[in-house]
Amino acid sequence: MSTSALVAAGLQLPLMEAFYTIQGEGRFSGHAAYFIRLGGCDVGCVWCDVKESWEAGKWPILPIEKIVSDALAYPGRLVVITGGEPLLYDLGPLTQLLKSKGFSTHLETSGAHLFSGDFDWVCFSPKKFKKPHPSIYKVANELKVVVYHPSDLTFAQKHATQVGSECELRLQPEWSRANERLPELIDFIKNNPNWKISLQTHKFMDIP
Repeated sequence: MSTSALVAAGLQLPLMEAFYTIQGEGRFSGHAAYFIRLGGCDVGCVWCDVKESWEAGKWPILPIEKIVSDALAYPGRLVVITGGEPLLYDLGPLTQLLKSKGFSTHLETSGAHLFSGDFDWVCFSPKKFKKPHPSIYKVANELKVVVYHPSDLTFAQKHATQVGSECELRLQPEWSRANERLPELIDFIKNNPNWKISLQTHKFMDIP
């Protein structure tokens, strides 16, 4: 098979970086986690802090066996697949291999493409820049909306009506505007206690 065919089949993937760290956001904040950051994104968030991930062609294309063997070098067995936008790729083969090696598989996605993969936890973070694919709503375990502008609260509530009743709802102030956004988020959540605040604790700890 050609490289493009192997990528299309999810057997090889463009890897921007992989690293062992502490999960900084959302439901599993504080847990040791191995991050697999895939290259390529067509969402284009203006405040993205990993814009270098957008161009898939900049990054080496690796067999999923290599990606998983590198993860096994660390003691943690929680792996987070992120990007870029990881759902640009068929994540079935990678997640199945990870689970066969004892990993709990987590996804961080904008939901902009058809859902794929075998995941224990799906964090869905929709963006205004590209409409989510309908397949994400029924599988999302966590809805995390980054709040950059006050109108993002209305945006968050719209998506909350489409996820399942068990989906956890979180609002996260965009890092550069946290001081501006936090007071209104606190007031909003006090009035809407089905929501919680998510903070980027890894930035406070100065870790990746």
